[in-house]
Amino acid sequence: MSGSFSRTVAGRLAKRPGVVFFLVLAGWFGCAGPAVAAGPVGSGLVRTKHNLSTSGTGAIRANAVSTDSAAGEMCVFCHTPHSSARQAALWNRVDSGVTYVPYGSSTTRAVIGQPTGASRLCLSCHDGTVALGMVRSRRDRIAMKSVVATMPRGASNLGTDLSDDHPVSFPYTAALAAKQGDLQAPPRHGPVHLDAAGELQCTTCHDPHGSSYEKFLVMDNTGSALCLTCHQPDSWSQSAHSYSPKRWNGLAPNPWPHTAPTSVAGNGCENCHSPHNAGGRQRLLNYAGEEDNCYPCHNGNVAAKNIQAEFSKASIHPVISTTGVHDPAEPALVSAGATRHVECVDCHNPHAANSAGRTTPNAVSGAFAGVRGVNVSGAKIPSVTYEYELCFRCHGDTARGPARVSRQFPQLNTRLEFQDVNGRNSFHPVVLPGRNPEVPSLRQPWTTASRILCGDCHNNDRGAGAGGTGPAGPHGSAYAPLLERPLSFADTAANSANSALCFKCHNFVNNAWRDHVGHLGYTACGTCHDPHGSPNAHLMNFDPGIVTGARIYSSAGAGHGTCTLVCHGKDHVAATY
Repeated sequence: MSGSFSRTVAGRLAKRPGVVFFLVLAGWFGCAGPAVAAGPVGSGLVRTKHNLSTSGTGAIRANAVSTDSAAGEMCVFCHTPHSSARQAALWNRVDSGVTYVPYGSSTTRAVIGQPTGASRLCLSCHDGTVALGMVRSRRDRIAMKSVVATMPRGASNLGTDLSDDHPVSFPYTAALAAKQGDLQAPPRHGPVHLDAAGELQCTTCHDPHGSSYEKFLVMDNTGSALCLTCHQPDSWSQSAHSYSPKRWNGLAPNPWPHTAPTSVAGNGCENCHSPHNAGGRQRLLNYAGEEDNCYPCHNGNVAAKNIQAEFSKASIHPVISTTGVHDPAEPALVSAGATRHVECVDCHNPHAANSAGRTTPNAVSGAFAGVRGVNVSGAKIPSVTYEYELCFRCHGDTARGPARVSRQFPQLNTRLEFQDVNGRNSFHPVVLPGRNPEVPSLRQPWTTASRILCGDCHNNDRGAGAGGTGPAGPHGSAYAPLLERPLSFADTAANSANSALCFKCHNFVNNAWRDHVGHLGYTACGTCHDPHGSPNAHLMNFDPGIVTGARIYSSAGAGHGTCTLVCHGKDHVAATY
């Protein structure tokens, strides 16, 4: 075909865009399998799984012994110059006519309905309801080599329930991006594009005619480059999940079953999310069990520390106790009547968590970056600054069960235990510095000006704080309630073994505290002291199961006080120390 003739034909057909589209798509009449002259699209299509003709190399293709001449054609499985459907692209396939279950979640702001446009066309094969050889231009369907006539079961068969697939066929507008908050402005140029109606379709991410990238993607998705064209999670570029070079050590199970096993940074979003056939439908998580999306890497096979093993200990944050209850859109505080639960993402934001250390001794580390919390005043905050603000979210105003240790003055709200109420109460210096200027029992480097973290007491019993090599944090411990070291509340003599948590910071064997030494020979620290805080001075808040009678303690200044109570059958009436 001469160049002048080609230009003449093209000019005459310019008024018939459907025909021009088909000719370009087919490579100027070149639909017939091996005889195809290399065209701009046809040449790429030959080598893809979408070449369903007898010349195809995939497992799903036309039967080579078929007498139907269409079996040797490539384009006929989707397009035809005659007898096409009343749709774009001279569509040749039969629409299944089914009603689909669209994607939906509590966090999406898009209005998602039934598939339209190119997505509807793609689903005529990929929903598995219409025979692959069922085309409009043939009276009989083209015989296929595969055992089943429709799309076989597997990743390519999406079914009619699309709630586990990335949403399609919705207007992607600047208003939606602003309302959603974690979306980029609509893509207008480049390989990622919307359809003519401004809707996101399958073809936004996939080129059905083939490309240089796996899964027919329109661009390389290493590091989630394709995902990030539209998605913009807060602090993602600072998140370890975006930059960590950690790789899988090869031990089962495979942490990345639907991607190439490269690195954490290479997989990006797909460390946790799957755009199709997701196990956790809302937010397209790889697995339905929330913690199961964290375990594949945090079991020691990718990340350096084995966090998963911590949840097998005697005392744990019970992330495995509930499934499908957690919702990112839920209130910061669990309301009355709601199911109380905790998941990994209540304490760690996977889009922001990183390996940065604390900028100040009592600030949060990068592990807690971008996590919601509650401050000491009870106000909800979008991102915690101090570790206790994270703990107060669940251990503050949230309703929960009875206290582990009974107290003369019971207080289930830990946030209130650490507040300075008119200068009368006492507390461990978590929120504020301690009010007692003289605490001679403190071990170095602690001083009366020191601040401590919740994690100084509540932590892994095999972590660095306890002299071990295990992961840090209150994931699990051998000592309840999630204590770094043993602490007995039983009515028994206290010592460096059964009260190791207190002995970590306090040295009771010195002359200034000789009365304590005498008491410790009979009962535990917790018999008299409430480790969080008390309406009395010096953390005095008796355990009524051990101490009876009037249970009156009065401070008489530094190192002095009186007790009126009954302990071990002995009356103390204004007894001094």
